[in-house]
Amino acid sequence: MRPFLAGILLLLTISFANAQSYSIIDGKAIRMYREAEELTLSRQYDEAISKYKDAIDREASFLEAYVKLAQLQITQGDLANAEKTVIAGKSRLSGKNVTVKHRADLGWVLTHVYLQQGRFQDSFDEFGLTDPLLDVDFKKSISYVDTKAQMEFLAEQLENFRHIEKEKLPAPLNEFQLQYFPVLTADGEQILFTKRDGIGNNDKEDIYMAFVSPEGNWSKPQSVAQAINSPYNEGTCSVTADGNILIYTSCDAPDSEGSCDLYIAYKVNGNWQRPRNMGKNVNSRSWDSQPSLSADGRILFFSSNRKGGFGGNDIWYSVMQSDGSWTVAKNLGAVVNTPKDEISPFMFFNNEILFFSSNGHPGFGGMDIQLSKVVDGEFTKPENLGLPINDQLDQVALFITAQKDYAYFTELSTGEKENNRSLLYRFKFPKEISLGENLTVTEGKVFNSKTGEPIDATLSLVSLTNDSTLYQFKADGKTGEFMMLYPDKAISGLYVEKKGFIPKIYNVERDKIKNVKDLKIELVPVAAGEEFVFENIFFEFDQYDLKSESISSLKRLVIFLAENPNVNILITGHTDNVGSASYNHNLSLQRAKSVQEYLIKNGFHHGRALVEGRGDKEPMVPNINPQNQALNRRITIKIL
Repeated sequence: MRPFLAGILLLLTISFANAQSYSIIDGKAIRMYREAEELTLSRQYDEAISKYKDAIDREASFLEAYVKLAQLQITQGDLANAEKTVIAGKSRLSGKNVTVKHRADLGWVLTHVYLQQGRFQDSFDEFGLTDPLLDVDFKKSISYVDTKAQMEFLAEQLENFRHIEKEKLPAPLNEFQLQYFPVLTADGEQILFTKRDGIGNNDKEDIYMAFVSPEGNWSKPQSVAQAINSPYNEGTCSVTADGNILIYTSCDAPDSEGSCDLYIAYKVNGNWQRPRNMGKNVNSRSWDSQPSLSADGRILFFSSNRKGGFGGNDIWYSVMQSDGSWTVAKNLGAVVNTPKDEISPFMFFNNEILFFSSNGHPGFGGMDIQLSKVVDGEFTKPENLGLPINDQLDQVALFITAQKDYAYFTELSTGEKENNRSLLYRFKFPKEISLGENLTVTEGKVFNSKTGEPIDATLSLVSLTNDSTLYQFKADGKTGEFMMLYPDKAISGLYVEKKGFIPKIYNVERDKIKNVKDLKIELVPVAAGEEFVFENIFFEFDQYDLKSESISSLKRLVIFLAENPNVNILITGHTDNVGSASYNHNLSLQRAKSVQEYLIKNGFHHGRALVEGRGDKEPMVPNINPQNQALNRRITIKIL
């Protein structure tokens, strides 16, 4: 039985335990009832149930016995018989010994039977009939206050029921007895999950993966890597959007900080490297598990029952530093965490919406999936995802694809033929639940323009509005392959960088590099005479003062010169053909000088950054329309 249910039933028992008189006068039936109470106190539930039934068999109008029998049946999870017991008791609500309290007691128990069955409308209706009958003092109890709050929650939720159709993932997936906690890469082409062959002590956990074909068929699942799966348990993993960083849980390993720890592994040149314990900044001597990486792997969320939290299990987080180390984990705070349990965080691909499972926020009875948005750097009050995503049972985890089309989850099967099985399912995620702006995926390769060899370059998507890095990924050193996410509405620049090479800079919207499957990026080795367009440098019309949106590119030019101390550059300004030649020449020169002045302010000698203005003499494209004219208004950098 779940702890919350045990707590409800304890309060129920207390609320009815002080009755001094009974609805019957049969002494033998009353003795049976009292014997059953003693058996209940000593947790001999089966014997107590038998005694309550005997009391009812002897005296069919023994209303108190119906109440106590139904409570015990709820305790044992026998909700069908608990309902029958209460209904039978209600049928006896007649006669001179029946009181308002008897009606209230039976109505109260039936309210909770329906609640545990997931019959929320019936529970809500029954509570509406029972509430006016309840004693004033009882309405001050925690049990009543919690139930009243849940009924108010149901009143809102029952009006917003959504229809979903779940589908079991097809073969060859779901071939194991237990598979759970599915996660996917951003392109939806790879799934990873925890696999376990059984529930015995010797049935270990491993991380398995499968790939989807262009036709939509899944490959046969296989171990993620020999370097990761070990004789110990590995499971509940999280992977970056490009599938190149993996964090997972391992329990009782020799290098563990506690019972269960988080481990990290990197894929380098197509192969998973040996994982390592994430260390004391992240792990504790307590349970640390259920990781969720942000899309680019820079922020880690996880659940832990360590000291310093708000309750049992809380959501914690840690941030990756520039040197690859992780900050000391911090509690996510009281908006998300409660005195009860918060587990299974999942940060959606846009890094703005956190899903997690909780029994501490308003819900339907068990662990419910909640949603909290990041607004101005703060998490908002969680929202329950509602019916039927949540119900009276425990919903432990949810994973939603970057395309926002499907939600993946695990369901425990309790049928006779599939007892103790957990299977992977999905459903179309309701469009009514906003997940923010759409995301698109671009894939491609980075290679050396001179040799054709792949380059493990760093790709950074930066918001030009506020110079914040939205995503940062790394190309594979063996293949040059990369994956990048793009928010729809962001005004962004893509910076592709590798020490020893001239950076490649894109204006994402103007260069139309969203949703491209085979973007080929050539990086040119640093050498005298090489020249590149210095993208994302903006000026007001007919002005030469740098706009704030230029800061991202300017900062990267500073880094490039710092990494290449022997390099000098020529900054050249260009204009379109609007205006006189002399005017354009002067304007282009002043714009080049604005870039030079920024470098000088950042500590570089003016001799390392010479300037010239070329006006409209060297157009990239013919000045035949506004789009072409915009391309010709540019700054170029030449290596001297």
